[in-house]
Amino acid sequence: MKNFSNLNGVNDKILKIKQLLLELEVEATQFPALEKNSKRALASIKMLELNISDILVFDLADS
Repeated sequence: MKNFSNLNGVNDKILKIKQLLLELEVEATQFPALEKNSKRALASIKMLELNISDILVFDLADS
């Protein structure tokens, strides 16, 4: 991870996207397609979290 210097910035963006999708999912209860697609997008965000956020949480960036 030494080649990628802005992991914290990427992580912040991932968390912002996640928060927006969670808000959208809650507001979309009367719009089933939007609610379902928000859940799908959240699954993709979870994969990004596994790729980036966990590196920071477990302090693996310099390993």
